[in-house]
Amino acid sequence: MSNVPEHLLYSEEHEYVLKEGDSSVVTIGITDYAQGELGDVVYVDLPAVGDTFDQGAVFGTIEAVKAVSELFAPVSGKVVEINEALEADSAVVNRDPYGDGWMIKLRVSDSTELDSLLPADSYRSHIGE
Repeated sequence: MSNVPEHLLYSEEHEYVLKEGDSSVVTIGITDYAQGELGDVVYVDLPAVGDTFDQGAVFGTIEAVKAVSELFAPVSGKVVEINEALEADSAVVNRDPYGDGWMIKLRVSDSTELDSLLPADSYRSHIGE
């Protein structure tokens, strides 16, 4: 059974959104379910700080031993920070997807898009748990 923290929002494409103190900036990564399906992550290709993405647009790729998958922006916005630690140790995504395995921080351009994301119980249903 996957870890699906209650305080996060989720996309159907298996990205999570963490809203923190500054609600206009969110942290984005892939879910525990997604990292489990991918297997051992060997490389993560992230965008540059300053890049902008529309909701649903591809913002990068994640490569595992058995597959390469695209990463989709769960909300529209501008990248304000990337997790540079993933360059040296991309497997942290497997070990700690909701902590040190985060991918990007995005300044949200349309906060109403957050309403289209799934709460934890709906995401659990989406993944069949």
